[in-house]
Amino acid sequence: MRVTVVPVILSGGSGSRLWPLSREGYPKQFWPLLGGAARTMLQETASRAVGPGFGPPVVVCNEAHRFLVAEQLREAKIADARILLEPVARSSAPAIAAAAVLLRQTDPDAVLWLLAADHAIADLPVLHAALEGAVAAARAGRIVTFGMRPTKAETGYGYIERGGELPGLARVHAVARFIEKPDAAMAETLVAGGRHLWNSGMFVATAATLLDELARYAPAVVEAVERAVAAAQRDLDFVRLGAAEFAAAPAISIDYAVMEKTERAAVVPTSIGWSDIGSWAALWDAADKDAAGNATTGPVELMDAQRCYVRSEGILTAAIGMRDTVVVTTEDAVLVMPRDRAQDVKALVERMREAGRPEAKGHRRVYRPWGHYEGLISGERFQVKKIQVRPRQKLSLQKHYHRAEHWVVVNGTAIVERDNESIMLRENESVYLPLGCVHRLENPGKIPLTLIEVQSGAYLGEDDIVRIEDTYGRA
Repeated sequence: MRVTVVPVILSGGSGSRLWPLSREGYPKQFWPLLGGAARTMLQETASRAVGPGFGPPVVVCNEAHRFLVAEQLREAKIADARILLEPVARSSAPAIAAAAVLLRQTDPDAVLWLLAADHAIADLPVLHAALEGAVAAARAGRIVTFGMRPTKAETGYGYIERGGELPGLARVHAVARFIEKPDAAMAETLVAGGRHLWNSGMFVATAATLLDELARYAPAVVEAVERAVAAAQRDLDFVRLGAAEFAAAPAISIDYAVMEKTERAAVVPTSIGWSDIGSWAALWDAADKDAAGNATTGPVELMDAQRCYVRSEGILTAAIGMRDTVVVTTEDAVLVMPRDRAQDVKALVERMREAGRPEAKGHRRVYRPWGHYEGLISGERFQVKKIQVRPRQKLSLQKHYHRAEHWVVVNGTAIVERDNESIMLRENESVYLPLGCVHRLENPGKIPLTLIEVQSGAYLGEDDIVRIEDTYGRA
């Protein structure tokens, strides 16, 4: 591949249909979902575009997820990534426009390969072969999507009706029309006709073509995004878009803003074992199964079960006599449903949000740039947490107005700053931090630091943190 292809990874979704695993604070792209996969969905996606012909990726993500993205890319050995932070969610058109404006400044000849961070692809060589044709069409001024040859009458995907093959562009077709997610009868008709493809949501185009068509069909998006990029600030690995400027962009998808209107749309039909992993039913489809059609992950025991998806993130989960059922167990929630009701999970999550259920949005484990913490016990005027700090990382220099803390090291070594003193703690050693003292925790070692924190006081909310200094720019 002679031209530079820049992967632009869109990582702004919350993945609520995969609750209780995927939640707003830690959505599905940050989880390893398929089989015994060691890499997360984001890492898998980024790794598809590494090697000759590919430039460093641009990842567009929610500002709250910035450190998760940076850490997972580093773990996957993805170098020189630019992480573009959305101050507010505005759907895919503004996110894509921001990446295109940014890349136009630094590499105007680059071809953008737009990828969702949370899709599964089984056949990478076939994908790269399809990409060759898409890149050629993009250089000719087309906006190219990948159309998946359907394997069944799926109602959860949009469809593309392909037209004739474009002159001089082997295996690249014109787009006759885009079709919204159909009902079951329409889906059967579309698949039987042989001319319709699943819309994968992957696109290939130059920055100039994307911005030209956005300016033609969605000028308010381009105007707001250009102002947001002009007001952007660089912070560590991140590019922070101007908040007020980006918020002024209309919230609209690239499909509605451009693809359903442009005359430059093209499609490459292909079969690459693609899935958007948009529901527990889709994950069951993509997963390895036993002889009875069951897919399991984690400590699971089944008896007389058929065609089930059962996943546990910790405790033993057992099922007897189940058919076509989904069971998902996390540290604080259990989901049980017929597999054909998988699309209803999003409505359930919305109902829980309206009821103020904290489980709808966040996990018990909360991730921070230095590591994570997990609530263990809480009661009147006290709570207990487990804290893990990654090697060579440290928390902010801070104080609290309403609580005192007691730290007990259970693994690793800690350096604790407490007012004017520095204290080194090893396993089974502890320190008391009285209310109002200025303190900081650091892991100077080469292995993770784990400690138990006991908080006591009249108010124990996470907003009782006064940051004085912070390595990650949060002070």
